[in-house]
Amino acid sequence: MRSFEGLSEREILALAISLEEEDERVYADIAEGTRQDFPATAAIFDGMREEESGHRRRLIELFRERFGDHIPLIRRQDVRGFIQRPAIWLNQPLDLEALRKQAATMEVETRRFYERVAARTQHPGTRQLLDDLAFEERSHETRAEELSKDNLSRDAKDTEDQANRRLFVLQIVQPGLAGLMDGSVSTLAPVFAAAVATHKPWDAFLVGMAASIGAGISMGFAEALSDDGSLTGRGHPWVRGGICGLMTAVGGLGHTLPFLISNFRAAMTAAIIVVVIELAAISWIRHRYMESPLFSAAVQVGLGGALVFVTGLLIGSS
Repeated sequence: MRSFEGLSEREILALAISLEEEDERVYADIAEGTRQDFPATAAIFDGMREEESGHRRRLIELFRERFGDHIPLIRRQDVRGFIQRPAIWLNQPLDLEALRKQAATMEVETRRFYERVAARTQHPGTRQLLDDLAFEERSHETRAEELSKDNLSRDAKDTEDQANRRLFVLQIVQPGLAGLMDGSVSTLAPVFAAAVATHKPWDAFLVGMAASIGAGISMGFAEALSDDGSLTGRGHPWVRGGICGLMTAVGGLGHTLPFLISNFRAAMTAAIIVVVIELAAISWIRHRYMESPLFSAAVQVGLGGALVFVTGLLIGSS
């Protein structure tokens, strides 16, 4: 990697062109990724992309006037001192607040770059352009706020917030809730059957571990292979599958861990308390995110859990 102090004016201009091109492409990717569900936000980043494109064109014109047509390839990763940017614009689902914070960070970094290189540049025309770009980057955040006011009216913001919530429910809550319900309910019978049959907490723990991990793997693959998300908008299949599988295992392990207690009666009591907490949490999540009436959700989840629990007790005692 090159040190910043060792760059010539020719290399500084080439680096500035590369930085503006990268910022332009980042804003373009963000705009494209948000266009379908968040059109007002996409319009904001389209405006920011156009500004970065204008900066790049001015830098290229100056470079050609001073150094000719060939622009050497110097990128941010070739020079020490730049912060590595996480590619959050490639993540699904997109986090709007994280994207806006990333944009603000990019503007601050670029402004500081222009201020620093302008101070060490000797050529009057180059210094003037770099000072101008530093000023424009300093006002870029204000420009973004103006774009927000122009494009993000209260109605548009409410619409985008609803779309963001809908995507969060589709891509995170639904697979996680399905896994948590399956793991919490389906493992009740084998765990408590083993506990009642053997009166050995360790045996129940081993059965619960096997059932939870096996159910997690099964549910994870089932969710991932159910659809690719291209038409339903449910997100990347392996992300959904990972969430569903993990929550399935968590749901089973919750009432399995109490059987690490060596005293059988204490382990059973703790496990039953955990089951009640799990079912209450599932009911609340269904009410909070799936808009199910709380009483109805509690009755449905509680009835299903009770039936499976009783089944496990009957099988274990027979």
